[in-house]
Amino acid sequence: MKMLIDFLPIVIFFIVYKLTDDLILATAVLIPATMLQMAYTWFTTKKVEKMQLVTLVLVVVLGGLTVALQDGQFIKWKPTIVNWLFSLAFLGSQFIGQKPIVQRLMGKSVELPSQVWRKLNVAWVVFFAAMGGINLYVAFNYSESTWVDFKLFGMLGLTFVFIIAQGLYMSRFMPKDMEKED
Repeated sequence: MKMLIDFLPIVIFFIVYKLTDDLILATAVLIPATMLQMAYTWFTTKKVEKMQLVTLVLVVVLGGLTVALQDGQFIKWKPTIVNWLFSLAFLGSQFIGQKPIVQRLMGKSVELPSQVWRKLNVAWVVFFAAMGGINLYVAFNYSESTWVDFKLFGMLGLTFVFIIAQGLYMSRFMPKDMEKED
């Protein structure tokens, strides 16, 4: 359910764009949709993740610039900035703190050697950096409609493929007794 709520603003953005072929209008709808998603998350869980806050700020700032200046270039930068910020955060966690971010996120449910956690963390650094670059490439080398399709389906699809690959990699290092429990 949480994943559905998290993706709802981008799905609404996509639907509005496909119905109107208007990036400015779709962005104008995205801003309050993201705010409502954040409010719903706060009221139901009494917490908001940093990732959600960063996304909200960027949607409001870059979306606001897109609407105010009637220039879709600003909103096209949002996925890149979000991905590059995540890449930097994951990279920084290699050097700051006891555990890399990926271990902090998944370490309670999965037991892996510390070197594997570090490799997984670096993989996320590269993934986020690449996703940011791919977004810019699609945004500025293809049609607006292609970029909107890529933003929903391409980025989501690449993320799922990456997560599956990560799971396969992780399974090689999981204790045998943990595999039997599943």
